[in-house]
Amino acid sequence: MSLISSDTTFVLGGARSGKSRFAEQLVVSGGLERHYVATGRAWDEEMRSRIDTHKADRGDLWHTHEEPLDLVGCLRAIDGEGRAILVDCLTLWVTNLMMEERDMVAEFASLAAYVPAARARLVIVSNEVGLGIVPENRMAREFRDHAGRLHQMIAAEAADVYFIAAGLPLKMKG
Repeated sequence: MSLISSDTTFVLGGARSGKSRFAEQLVVSGGLERHYVATGRAWDEEMRSRIDTHKADRGDLWHTHEEPLDLVGCLRAIDGEGRAILVDCLTLWVTNLMMEERDMVAEFASLAAYVPAARARLVIVSNEVGLGIVPENRMAREFRDHAGRLHQMIAAEAADVYFIAAGLPLKMKG
């Protein structure tokens, strides 16, 4: 575990738990220039509609960056003093990396190393997927395992960690 030198908040929760809304409020309350890094891909029309709705809901006060794979490269490109960067979300990023058969260990290590070095305020969102039953198929089990390992790495680097359930934040660290 590293010595915490970052101003990073990690926000975990289940689907529709209120985690993204909570994360957005953290960024807005800071008064910094707002950047939103979206990792999701529009695989179908329903997902495309969700993405469009999220963009419209955020409004024009956010700079949106869509980056499904090179998350650290995107963060480096927009990092800077006076900025807040919201990453939403790590589990979609994990899905994209798996679909592209990327080196998960290297990708995760790169992100974990970047977090404490960031100059911007980072707020990172992810779905907690390890609280349910053991998935019935290998790919789903690998996804759950990758997400769990990544969450541990990011939580170790973050100054603050929240778990959101039913729209209510539980501060776990910081």
